[in-house]
Amino acid sequence: MDTALLSVLVDHHNRGDHAQNGWKPHVYNACIKHVKETCTIVINKDKIVARIKTFDKHYEVINKMLSQSGFGWDWDNNMVSVDSDEVWARYVEANKDATPYRHKEVKNWQATSTIYSKDHATGAGARTGGERAQVGSSSVPQVVVEDDEETPEMLKKKKQCTADAIMSMVGELRMTFEEALNSTAPLPPPPPAAPKVTPSSEILVELNKIPDLVGNELLIAYGKVTGNECTFESLMALPMELRKAWLMTLP
Repeated sequence: MDTALLSVLVDHHNRGDHAQNGWKPHVYNACIKHVKETCTIVINKDKIVARIKTFDKHYEVINKMLSQSGFGWDWDNNMVSVDSDEVWARYVEANKDATPYRHKEVKNWQATSTIYSKDHATGAGARTGGERAQVGSSSVPQVVVEDDEETPEMLKKKKQCTADAIMSMVGELRMTFEEALNSTAPLPPPPPAAPKVTPSSEILVELNKIPDLVGNELLIAYGKVTGNECTFESLMALPMELRKAWLMTLP
């Protein structure tokens, strides 16, 4: 389920639907629909928020470790690798929350790091992804500003100023319209079309069709192809029997 859920989150993250205050509302609906279609599992927004909190915790702890000397990521076993027991002992002595991660398997690290790598704030005031998801659904208070009491003379002047402003705008619009009719200049070209972006869920479906592309190889290929439309188009242009070999050559 997590793989299907993260594929949707990566897709909408690449589309800009991962705002500073959390995921946009339609992202949850897309997650619910895709997980149901892919895994035949029915989930709701609360379940998604709970999983986001888990992904966020994994990223916060693991990314902090990977930024230290002596730590790396074992793609074959989906866990943190450490140069020595001494390095681990020194680290967990100062970072107790990392203790369970010595031999903990954490799948979908590529997708998780894609979502959070540019989104994680630090410091006492930083919110986790789950907290941002909850904040995003709260209402925004409205502030009402009361005008000072106006005299009849002030109201009369305000009405006159408003009428003058409207007449001035009408005159400017008429002049602009007449100038446009009399102009022989060519019309400006239309704006360029938005670049094509293939949904990550569709990319995952195509990768699953490639024979013998499973496990870590599938995740690595997914991370290379997602967000790069040219790479995906090149992949789809190849015969099926050559796609895996080509993916393995990508840096």
